[in-house]
Amino acid sequence: MHALILRSINNIYTSLCEEDGATYQLRIKGKVLSSVKGEYNPIAAGDRVEFEPYSASEGLLTARCERMSTFSRWNVKAEMNQTIAANMDQVAIVVSVDSPPFRPRFLDRAICSVHGADVLIVVNKADLEAPEQVFDTLDLYEKLGYSVVYTSTVEGDLEELRYHLKGKRTAFVGQSGVGKSSLINALVDAGQRTGDISGKYNRGKHTTNYSLLIRGQDFDIIDTPGVREILVPFEDERLVMQSFPELADLGCAYSECMHRGEDGCLVPSLIEEGRIDEDRYESYLRILDSLEERRPIYLRKKILAK
Repeated sequence: MHALILRSINNIYTSLCEEDGATYQLRIKGKVLSSVKGEYNPIAAGDRVEFEPYSASEGLLTARCERMSTFSRWNVKAEMNQTIAANMDQVAIVVSVDSPPFRPRFLDRAICSVHGADVLIVVNKADLEAPEQVFDTLDLYEKLGYSVVYTSTVEGDLEELRYHLKGKRTAFVGQSGVGKSSLINALVDAGQRTGDISGKYNRGKHTTNYSLLIRGQDFDIIDTPGVREILVPFEDERLVMQSFPELADLGCAYSECMHRGEDGCLVPSLIEEGRIDEDRYESYLRILDSLEERRPIYLRKKILAK
């Protein structure tokens, strides 16, 4: 039988059976999925799985079906990639204009953590005042081809966001305190816990501690735990460039140029001409460096970004 994973807590997977519509609590048969190696958690909200029921509400999970998309991060403690959500059409990266402050480098890392799904940038707390530089930076993301939606649960301004969600499954991710759970409660009345902002540090407090797939009338949402930081999953560094479209197909002298100081690289001249944003480029270099630092020392390349 097949099921859709709704949530995972302590290796118990709440799922919705595709054949009979019943809810099953699943455990992995033998505690290890032989087909999945090198991942911190083999099953995430949004996964389709195969299972063998042994009661009307319990079963053994035997296999994970092929994923079409993921949102993953590097788990520092386990030193492995960790998938937070799977099989969504898009990832809504929720940021705020203030309280906590807008952090473009967090946004860049989150974009790099998305594979196989579209990216939707949701700018929450749009009712708050913010430096003009914040909106200039967000305009840059729009020019690069990303969809940017402004929302405010205080003012009830959610119609444009609903339009982007309709008919899709969307994973919501973001820093603690940006109002992600408040948005989801306003969209689907999910009863997700919300928290306050730490006055001392102007940053959020964790309220959601596991991913949860919420079935809506016109769309599905996967709510994910808020984080203070996110590290790009460890993988082929060339995948990072896909999240920096301004660096693709520049016509550098070296066809495999990674834009890290190679001879004939055009990036320095394009920055001088204002065609590439210098801060975005610095963000790209730092992400590559973070991946490089996870390699064994004897395999590391020279790190160029400071």
